[in-house]
Amino acid sequence: MTRLIVLLILVVGGVSASMQTPRRIVIAAGTLLDGRGHITRDTRIVVEGGTIVAIDATASPVDYDLGRMTLMPGWIDTHVHMNWHFDANGKSVSGGEPADEAALATADDAWATLQGGFTTVQSVGAMVDRSVRDHINRGLLPGPRILTSLRQIQDRSGDPAALRALVRQTKADGADVIKLFATTGLGAGGNQSMSTEQIQATCGEATAVGLRSVVHAIGDAGARAAVEAGCTAIEHGTFVTDATLDLMVRRGTFFDPNLLVLHNYLDNRTGYTFTADALATIEKGIAPTLDVLRRARARRVKIVFGTDAVAGAHGRNAEEFVYRVRDGGERPMDALVSAASIAADSLQLGDHIGTVAPGFDADLVAVAGDPLTDITAVRRVVFVMKGGKVMRH
Repeated sequence: MTRLIVLLILVVGGVSASMQTPRRIVIAAGTLLDGRGHITRDTRIVVEGGTIVAIDATASPVDYDLGRMTLMPGWIDTHVHMNWHFDANGKSVSGGEPADEAALATADDAWATLQGGFTTVQSVGAMVDRSVRDHINRGLLPGPRILTSLRQIQDRSGDPAALRALVRQTKADGADVIKLFATTGLGAGGNQSMSTEQIQATCGEATAVGLRSVVHAIGDAGARAAVEAGCTAIEHGTFVTDATLDLMVRRGTFFDPNLLVLHNYLDNRTGYTFTADALATIEKGIAPTLDVLRRARARRVKIVFGTDAVAGAHGRNAEEFVYRVRDGGERPMDALVSAASIAADSLQLGDHIGTVAPGFDADLVAVAGDPLTDITAVRRVVFVMKGGKVMRH
């Protein structure tokens, strides 16, 4: 709970001088990655209020000298479960505890995520996300920008009419996105679980009420049904075929394969109740996830950055970069852009975040080293700014 104590000190102390933004801030960067694939050396970023107003190598005086660092847009994780945490006995908790404990644990995870360089996350999702999101938006808690589905929709959620009503209720409850399970999980084989009619009703109603829809889809049949239904993004996609990937390109569907979650389960196996067979299934799921990542990249699918972060992964979200580059053969720049402008576009926030340019929100992260030549530099976060406020330095 050390992170939570620090968080509370920041809140009670008025978030102190380190988070109070002067009218104008100049940040010197040795290397700037703009989030869209462009590189600028030895430049300066000018921030006023919460907005980037200029990229000017001559701007002065310099308030933060990151001349030996690599600066880029604050990272975006499009798939987390912000409320999952380990309890006092080191066991995973994902709900069922008292509301105040759930909120404190979620706030703690949010703080860890922000300190890890992630200024925006999409949590899919639990009702407790709403209060933490709203407190962060009001400036009462430090944390990343949170978008949440509040709940998860599945085959047992009702017939098409009931699902359309549930989507409307979810929006009325304050959700930013709809999350649905089109298939079973990895351990159950990933077969389609929601009927095609249920998927169409859920994603169709989400579109009608102005919400995006992200779909848990392990197997190909459920993924294809979701793409044909106009759903916004496919999560996992472990066994998706080339034909479905090509359909995703034609439909403009975003794709979010997740590697960290599998490694995290294996690394923290004592905190979960997996059987030996379940652990073996998780381990076997890594290879096809890497394979679909490579095939999707080759076909120019719009790949976003998501981790499916659960207990043990919050604050370590950047490990997804390492797995994608080291094991998946991704170009470092592609992996970084997936967590910047492409992820922002998938959230329909591409005109506000995910890019370092005048007019964009001043969400920034700097690392020691060059992630383009050594992707493990993403583990060495030295500076975080969110909305023009310095959160780590």
